This record gives sequence, C-alpha cells and structure tokens, in this order.
Amino acid sequence: MDSLALHETTFVVVDLETTGGSPHAGAVITEIGAVKVRGGVVLGEFKSFVNPLAPIPVFITELTGIDNEMVRLAPIIDEVFPTFLEFCGPESETVLVAHNAPFDIGFLQAAGRELEYRWPKYKVIDTVRLARSVLTRDEVTDCKLGTLAVFFNTQVTPTHRALDDAQTTVEVLHALIERLSGFGVQTFGELEKFSKKRIKREPRLI
Repeated sequence: MDSLALHETTFVVVDLETTGGSPHAGAVITEIGAVKVRGGVVLGEFKSFVNPLAPIPVFITELTGIDNEMVRLAPIIDEVFPTFLEFCGPESETVLVAHNAPFDIGFLQAAGRELEYRWPKYKVIDTVRLARSVLTRDEVTDCKLGTLAVFFNTQVTPTHRALDDAQTTVEVLHALIERLSGFGVQTFGELEKFSKKRIKREPRLI
C-alpha cells in the first residue's frame, strides 16, 4: 500500500457521534457516518443511528440534535458494527481517515472489543495532524473542523452529525492532499510519513 499513488488509494473517512467524550467513561456510539473515496470520486456512503441502550445526556442532544426518540428504534451496535466493517473493506485495501482520529478510532476499537470482534489493522490518517503540519497560524488560528471548512470553503458544513462531518472531512482531506503536493508527497507511504512528523506549527505573525 505504501507505494500506491494517492489518487489510487481508497480512503474511508469516518465520523461518529457518541454519548460522551470517552468509551473508558462508559460513553457509546449513537451515530456512524462514513464516505469511501478514491481519486476524488465518492464510491459509497454509510450512515446509521445506533441505539445506545441508555439515555442520551441533555448536553449531547443540545450539541448534536440527536435525542432519545431518534435512536429508539435504531439498530444496536451489535448489528451496525459488522455492516460498517464490511463497508470499510479489508485492511490491505483501505485507509481510515478521521478528524481527531484517536477519538473516533478509539470508540470503534472499544466497540470491537466489547463485541469480541478483531479490529482490522487499518492504516489511519488524522486530518487534524495533517492540517497542523501543513497550515500556518497565519492561515488558521486552530485546526477545528469548522475552522478548516471555512478556510477551504467546503461545500458541506460540519453540523456535529456524523455523515455531514464525514463529508466535510473528505473535502478537507482533498484540500490538504493538494497542499501536500508542494511538499513532494505523491504516495500513501509519503503521506503517512508526513502525517507522523513532529508537529511544529509556524508562529502567527503580528
């Protein structure tokens, strides 16, 4: 996979909504959204509510708009998880992408452990890390998804809903990859190496 040109690499861009900030604190997934893209072409989309089998905290509903009634008849994670993995495809062919990937991938891995599924050894790209490596503080004051959406003038606006945010992240990913061509990054291996560089954002000029 390392030698694959970026336009030949299959990316699955994923976003989750959850009942809290950490699976270690008992929070669980309430919505999964994902977009599969290759060469700038959308190959498919995945979207599903997940019944958390517990009340959604009020502050989460205020943030995301997802309430208990919306997920009451939704499938539980036991049903959604294998379908999501099937959508993603094999680890040898797919790269997962997320904005603040440790959050989303952490929840998915926790769900896998709970269900006794083997979590595939997907390569993972974090668009937050990429943005911090590519963009200066003069360009963006932070690397939140909303900030990058405005900076790159994305067609989709992040809404704290899974598919909307995944679609926005796709646009951000493509914009960052376009920037990376100026650094000589042409293959997935070069992208992965660049994304693991020690981040040192240039200071903002006053």
